[in-house]
Amino acid sequence: MSYQEEDNNAGKILLAALAGAGAGIIAGILLAPDKGSNTLENWKGAATKYSGQLGEQATKISSDLEAKFKEYSDKLEDMTGAGGLRLQGNWDELKGKLKQQYAQLTDEDLVFAEGKGDELIGKLQDKLGKGKAEIIKMLNDLKA
Repeated sequence: MSYQEEDNNAGKILLAALAGAGAGIIAGILLAPDKGSNTLENWKGAATKYSGQLGEQATKISSDLEAKFKEYSDKLEDMTGAGGLRLQGNWDELKGKLKQQYAQLTDEDLVFAEGKGDELIGKLQDKLGKGKAEIIKMLNDLKA
């Protein structure tokens, strides 16, 4: 199921919830056995209840969409790979700058061999707790 289909389904769920709430209110009006003031109080209570439920549904749908967006964003980040890595200058000098900025990095963390950029990026992600794109940008911005 694509992201667009999931987004469309979320909209349908919200629309169905609104339609159900509206139908319930209309049925309450038509079948109200009480006098007007009591019915009005009942409507207020029902509206408060349904607005809370709709708020919960909207929050859930929002967090579901946010999680999906994050998932797709991570997948896209993974697909770009280390191909975007463009180191400029002498690696030993760049390594020294990284160690100055991030004291927790060791020589072992900063082993770089041609064609092994993914390994370097993976180690830095683990050590620094940053995303792949952020690490690539950080390395590309370094200049010897």
